[in-house]
Amino acid sequence: MSMKSTIAATNLTLEQQIGQKLMLDFRYYCEKGSKNRCRQPMTELPQDLAQTITQHNIGGVILFAENIENVAQIVKLNNQMQQAAAKSTLRAPLFISIDQEGGRVARIPRHIGTSFTGNMSIGATYPSHGTKFASQSAHVIADELKAIGVNVNYAPTIDVNINPDNPVINVRSYSEDPTLVGILGGAQVAAFEDNGVITSLKHFPGHGDTNVDSHTGLPRVKHDKNTIWQQDLPPFKDIIKSQNPGMIMTAHIQYPALDDSTFVSKDGKTMIKPATMSRKIITDLLRGELNYQGVVITDALDMAGISHFFEPVEAVVNTFSAGVDIALMPIEIRQPDDLIELKELIERLVKEVEKGNLDAQEVALSAQRILHLKEKFKLTTVLDESSAIKAAQRTLGKPTHRAVEAQLALAAITEVKNENQTLPLKLANNLKIHLIMPDTRKCIALEQAIKEHADNSYDFSCTSLQGFDPNTTLKAINQADVIIAANASPAQSAVEIGGIDDLADDPEFKVAKSEQGAVLEKLLKQSQLANKKTVFISLRAPYDIAKFSQYADAILATYAYNIDVDNNVKVAGPAFTALAKVLVGKHIATGKLPVTVNGFNRN
Repeated sequence: MSMKSTIAATNLTLEQQIGQKLMLDFRYYCEKGSKNRCRQPMTELPQDLAQTITQHNIGGVILFAENIENVAQIVKLNNQMQQAAAKSTLRAPLFISIDQEGGRVARIPRHIGTSFTGNMSIGATYPSHGTKFASQSAHVIADELKAIGVNVNYAPTIDVNINPDNPVINVRSYSEDPTLVGILGGAQVAAFEDNGVITSLKHFPGHGDTNVDSHTGLPRVKHDKNTIWQQDLPPFKDIIKSQNPGMIMTAHIQYPALDDSTFVSKDGKTMIKPATMSRKIITDLLRGELNYQGVVITDALDMAGISHFFEPVEAVVNTFSAGVDIALMPIEIRQPDDLIELKELIERLVKEVEKGNLDAQEVALSAQRILHLKEKFKLTTVLDESSAIKAAQRTLGKPTHRAVEAQLALAAITEVKNENQTLPLKLANNLKIHLIMPDTRKCIALEQAIKEHADNSYDFSCTSLQGFDPNTTLKAINQADVIIAANASPAQSAVEIGGIDDLADDPEFKVAKSEQGAVLEKLLKQSQLANKKTVFISLRAPYDIAKFSQYADAILATYAYNIDVDNNVKVAGPAFTALAKVLVGKHIATGKLPVTVNGFNRN
């Protein structure tokens, strides 16, 4: 059914209101339970999860990569969940949500959907292309999400990245310039929502100047109020005023200049409240001063920034007390026993309202905001599944979408330095190029891309920073005509590493992640001593250029290293294709640094 009219909040039971305020994740689920940690991906809706959605009038779910096997399967799964919602007493459609920012954060497998090269690459294109790629990439992602039945995207990230050591935002940010972040974020919100996908700005009031990842700890931003209003809040303020986005996501971050009130953690420590649980930040600042009247959702409550300090029920009560509408991932649901815990959570929240610990009127208004947003975007539980599957298969990763992805990757390539006419590479036939890359898959991807676009044939050798024989590498450097070395900083997570073949090839020469930067610097020094022309490539956050620039004749920045084709024949990704075109002179780099790097000013 579609929501033809908003159900009055006074007509909802407390249980219905609370159910709408929960966004659950079913990333893994073991129907028969598991003594060990459940790691069975949920790709088809089990009956007990369907009954949970129905019984508790659950408001929404979040999808992860583990939930997506192929296009037909995810359309069916999303339809199964909507059908469960249709059988609830409220019959309200589900928010089906996902993190599909593009670049580093993309849940749809890259060989299936169009994932793009991310926000900082969009920022690099702004001087030459304005908001073109912000709008076009969001339109493409919205097309693909809508086709598979996803109606909420936790994007765009409008954190202003001013901390080079930020471990979690970095290239997920457009720029260090708050005004530019607001312009590009606003363009993406407009493109997403005009195309029927609800956005969620994140992470309020700003995650751009932290050196702790809130997935693993509780960061603190020490800005004074003046800095916060000049640096962190402007993108939120501007986009709220111009676009009124459907959702805003809170940050699990302490902002003592905005709220220095404290809580006692579950292990007895007195700590400053994180923004997610601060009424001063959520109700007084976001709702009051910034006049945001849309839906406020937490970041995932299972993140260490919350779960290390609060029991699950306590965490949800505190976020609702602060004025948040939706608790994202309030408890871990992995097996049937967890559904009992969910039922107890809902019962406890109902009691908290009945006892006056949660304001009944605020809870009712919150549920009303949620239902109004569902109505505004005409969410529905009705779907012709067969037609939807065919349409989605035609939409995801289609050539016109991949073309926009390739255009963005190419427009973003930034030439930071080019001395001694190093670029474009002017090498005679059969000369030697030695690649030094974070892993073997990236060596293969760049080698294949250069071979595809170069006019001459070259001999390639590769050093993987995952593990290599020092003697073999030194010999390859001495014999090479050109060295192309790349770094991805911050360090890659396990899921981002291209493959385990590096360690299988040379297990005795394994290099720890923490040591790879120092190893790369040593190899670049050896290249310099051997008087080799050297090109350094920053594959992610360009701050690493400051460290390695002294060893390179030329420097390029790509802001991404996604691989979306990886089979027995080909390893490829849009950033490597774009990089190869610039290296061999088939395209002139037009991107500009969107952040300041020591020794190189932002353009």
